[in-house]
Amino acid sequence: MIENQSDNLESTEKVVEDNFSEDISNSINKDEIDTNKNEEVNSDEAKENSSNLEDTLNTVARLEQLEKEHQTLKNQYARIAADFDNFRKRQSRDQDDLRIQLICKSLSAILPIVDNFERARQQLKPESEEAQTLHRSYQGLYKQLVDVLKQQGVAPMRVLGQQFDPNLHEAVLREPSEIEKEDIIIEELQRGYHLDGKVLRHALVKVSMGPGPNNVSQEEIEKDKVEEDLASNENLTDEK
Repeated sequence: MIENQSDNLESTEKVVEDNFSEDISNSINKDEIDTNKNEEVNSDEAKENSSNLEDTLNTVARLEQLEKEHQTLKNQYARIAADFDNFRKRQSRDQDDLRIQLICKSLSAILPIVDNFERARQQLKPESEEAQTLHRSYQGLYKQLVDVLKQQGVAPMRVLGQQFDPNLHEAVLREPSEIEKEDIIIEELQRGYHLDGKVLRHALVKVSMGPGPNNVSQEEIEKDKVEEDLASNENLTDEK
């Protein structure tokens, strides 16, 4: 009986030892598993953090690239807009210049007719009633023509007594004058015209050369006489 109890006791101790060893082993294995899991989790978290950081850097780099592209496109748009504005202004100026050239060409063709009207008005001296009636009709036509030119912005130049200006006048003749100074217009040979402040046709004029050689002052005559006397005395001295 006692032996059986002893055997049972030994058996129980063995079972306890086995269970204790098993518990310890299981505990160690569990700690190892938990450690491995923690390492795996930390590794996954590190990988995830690394991936997020890489994505952030890529996003920042992409954003900077997009900003540069945006600035480049913005500068290109500004240049294109400026070029188009310059082109539009240049086209407008060219159209205005062409319009003015066409108007000038048309009006320049009419000016000789105006010249003929003015010459006829100066030469005709109607005496009979019929001639006077015809002259009045003629003057009415001339007035209508002048009014049309005024409406188009054409204005005649006033040149008599003015300083000669090659930008406005064309000197056909030059002659001495006892009245006017040099480069003063003394006669209008053909009337010049402006178109809105620009020269439509230059005026043909006669320009003064100032006093002629016959109007030399007495002082200059005496000076020339003294110079002649000195030259004569020098010649006599050389001969001796």
